[in-house]
Amino acid sequence: QVQLMESGGGSVQTGGSLTLSCAISGKEYGVTCLAWFRQASGKEREAVATINRGRSVSYADSVKGRFTISRDNAENSLTLQMSSLKPDDTAMYYCAAGPPAINGYCYEHRDKYNIWGQGTQVTVST
Repeated sequence: QVQLMESGGGSVQTGGSLTLSCAISGKEYGVTCLAWFRQASGKEREAVATINRGRSVSYADSVKGRFTISRDNAENSLTLQMSSLKPDDTAMYYCAAGPPAINGYCYEHRDKYNIWGQGTQVTVST
């Protein structure tokens, strides 16, 4: 089974940058989509960015232009580059893996992903 493990979280000032990584181990059977989700305190877990094996990506409106998702299958890793960070970006960030969507992009619904990392905390101060 595929296992995911996030790293790179931390505390930064508003406007700062941070890069999260997700190490992928095990076989990717039935998995074509990778995604980053985040869950702020008192909020529901939401998709931040998704990427399929063809490297087509999607982003939440709140992070467009600031976050970049990428994957390196050879290195078995998923990355989320974050810049111009805002306090609203403060959350626990999770990487996730799941099946493909019919439209060629990846699902943005939490319940479509069946493999999850343990999360890494990102805190952005004012």
